[in-house]
Amino acid sequence: MSCKSIAFFGSSLVSAYWNGAATYYRGILKALAELDYAITFYEPDAFGRQQNRDLADPSYAVSVVYPATLDALDEQLADAASADIIVKASGVGVFDAYLESRVLELKTMRNLVIFWDVDAPATLDRVIGDAADYFALLIPQYDFVLTYGGGRPVVQAYTTLGAKKCVPVYNALDPETHYPAEPDARFEADLGFLGNRMPDREARVEEFFFKPARMLPTKRFLLGGNGWESNAPRLENVRTLGHIYTADHNAFNATPTAVLNISRESMARYGFSPATRLFEAAGAAACVVTDQWAGIETFLTPGEECLVAANGSEVAQIVSGLSSEEAVKIGERARRRILAEHTYARRAAELDDLLNERFQDSSMEEAVWTAAR
Repeated sequence: MSCKSIAFFGSSLVSAYWNGAATYYRGILKALAELDYAITFYEPDAFGRQQNRDLADPSYAVSVVYPATLDALDEQLADAASADIIVKASGVGVFDAYLESRVLELKTMRNLVIFWDVDAPATLDRVIGDAADYFALLIPQYDFVLTYGGGRPVVQAYTTLGAKKCVPVYNALDPETHYPAEPDARFEADLGFLGNRMPDREARVEEFFFKPARMLPTKRFLLGGNGWESNAPRLENVRTLGHIYTADHNAFNATPTAVLNISRESMARYGFSPATRLFEAAGAAACVVTDQWAGIETFLTPGEECLVAANGSEVAQIVSGLSSEEAVKIGERARRRILAEHTYARRAAELDDLLNERFQDSSMEEAVWTAAR
């Protein structure tokens, strides 16, 4: 395939501040750039992200930061109109409904317009639960719906809502970004968890993190991420660190005896939606303890490459019985599996095949349409 241009409207590429999708965007777009895609990423200046950047302008994409106004957004849409592929990601955070409608106005016979859902369970719950939701009318108009995960349940749900094609593009590992690091005294703990405080995550964090901490007062627990500094349980054996910049993720993952992965409630319910953190931790050869969700064995083998807990009591049991030696072995096996099967390079190659196929179909459609005029 010759070089194709992508205009990508997302939350943020240059900042992971209150933006868990950042490393996902970085991984998949970097890998697509290596396949000769020319990428422009448009993001609004909002939510303090530009004041908390953790990435200089990347070499693999043109970064465009625009004021969070409709006039500025219209200027970016006009600039994006010439791209071969126009992507609207979910959760931009500013004028989402407007963007989801406006990008479809840029559709021609020669381009693809894609909705990329990085929170498909939440989107589907909203649309299915409200017959008047505006987005239901837009879904059938996109060439594709790509999702951050969700497996068969999400594909079936989007297909039922009229999507022409729905394809999961799962989180993965960029081994140049996430890799084993030297232990750092700042992150010493028996169990570490990194995740922003979100409404549909809070109850599960209480169950899988704070409950084990109460049960094991002599063990050390480490909590990183935005939002936990206020109104979270205060326990003597829990340290709260606040926002952890991407540059510190490898050390955070490599230092504790084990690292906890907790799915948001909607993600766990739909299954097959492994979080970015799972791959980051495995890439750093961390021993991952994950909550139970459908499809985990597709990515890591329970008991060998990760440890799975159905509730907080099982997390406590794992932490109390896990030796450093066994944790190291599990982490090393996880890293080998992820490197072999779940890198962004593999995800990008699969997506490239899909886009190639669709462009070939579009060329045939255009030829038929032109001949019929």
